[in-house]
Amino acid sequence: MSLNVLESLTRDEKQVIAEVATQAHVQSWGIAFGALAGFGLLFATEFLAFKGGDSVGPHLGLLSVYLPGYSVTFVGGLVGFVYAFVIGYGVGRSIVTIYNRLNAKM
Repeated sequence: MSLNVLESLTRDEKQVIAEVATQAHVQSWGIAFGALAGFGLLFATEFLAFKGGDSVGPHLGLLSVYLPGYSVTFVGGLVGFVYAFVIGYGVGRSIVTIYNRLNAKM
C-alpha cells in the first residue's frame, strides 16, 4: 500500500521529502552530545571520588582551571555535569548545523 502512495507523488514532492529526510535535528543532537559529555564527566569524577586515596584524580582535577567550581568530589561531579552538558550541547548543535548547511548545498 505504501508503494502506491510513493508512486503517486510528483517529482517536486519527492524532492521536498528527500530534503527533509536528510536534515538532522539540531536540538536532538545537542542534547545527545551534552548528555554524553555530562554523564561521562560525572561518572569519571564519581568513580575517582569513591575510589579515594591520597591524591584523588590529579589530572581530572585540572579541569577546575577551565570549569570554576569543579572538583573531584561528589558535588564537583554535579557541577562538572552541568558544565560538560552545556559544552557538549554547543558542540553537538555546531556540528549538526554545519552538516545541515553543507548538505543543503549539495
